[in-house]
Amino acid sequence: MKTPLIAAAMIVLTHTTLALAADKLNVVYHVSEAETVPFALNNMQNHIDGIGGPDKINMILVAHGAAINALTDIEATDKVRGAVEKLRAEGVEFDMCGNTLESAGLKTDDLLPGFIEASKGGVTRIGELQSQGYVYIRP
Repeated sequence: MKTPLIAAAMIVLTHTTLALAADKLNVVYHVSEAETVPFALNNMQNHIDGIGGPDKINMILVAHGAAINALTDIEATDKVRGAVEKLRAEGVEFDMCGNTLESAGLKTDDLLPGFIEASKGGVTRIGELQSQGYVYIRP
């Protein structure tokens, strides 16, 4: 008699734990044009603030194409630099398309601090994230 009750309790606890983990929203933002980068970063901060803080969301920015021009350490404006730094401090992941890096002759060290390379490509990374349940946003 105790075994079925213990098993039932374990199932309830497991489902409760999974539900609590699922309460965190997963979002991927996508930018490919340099001129939309500041707008997207602002949207991302508004999203974090609107949902109640960084502990309520897993957020990833995937950038490719001409967006790289706004995100290099040399070209980034102070506004972009500050926004990326703040978002990183709030746990946002920043991914740059490996194909874009290669075609531009750059490495992640040439970008603002914290970028990682999406080695299979930016659009592939976005597809992977969507298949994992991430909500797709392209401002």
